Amino acid sequence: MNLNNLNINYQSPLFIIGAVVVLLVIVAIISLIVDRRRKATLSLRNRFGSEYDYCLREHKTRDKAEADLRERIHRVGSLKLRELTSSERARLVAEWEAIQSHFIDHPRGTVIQADELVDSVLQACGFPASNFPQRAADLSVHYANLVDPYRTAHEITERAATNQATTEELRTAMIHYRSLFEEILQITVPVVRREVA
Repeated sequence: MNLNNLNINYQSPLFIIGAVVVLLVIVAIISLIVDRRRKATLSLRNRFGSEYDYCLREHKTRDKAEADLRERIHRVGSLKLRELTSSERARLVAEWEAIQSHFIDHPRGTVIQADELVDSVLQACGFPASNFPQRAADLSVHYANLVDPYRTAHEITERAATNQATTEELRTAMIHYRSLFEEILQITVPVVRREVA
């Protein structure tokens, strides 16, 4: 077929109507793609809250951050998570109360024990034993609002291990651990809160 022999009348109303229709279809497709992407972003923002912003800062681009968040959902979805039995909860609450009761006399050791207990609780619920960044990422899928305080508490705990955290920081870490502990165990009545110095 010789393209030179095609007689296309660009002034023809039929050509103009066809071009407009093609343009409208292209605009509609682009609009649909943009709207779908906006809804996906909004869904991730709503689900992850401040963790979305954290991930965005870490990855520098929205595409990479959202891919990471979707991967987290997929990874945690493949885990066999479970609720703890009432006897497991009771045992863990008793452990927490015993740990917390030592805060005034041994704040540094208490915070380290609290970190270890939270880790044990997560493993008992089905989260795998892993390094802290992976544990925090996994936790963000169901407890996004508690991940930032968990990171803060863990950072304080790491400094406590080398005797570099103040008593007030240790108190903050205990409060964060307690919130996470109560949420994971789904405790409706908070464990006994002892005054911490």
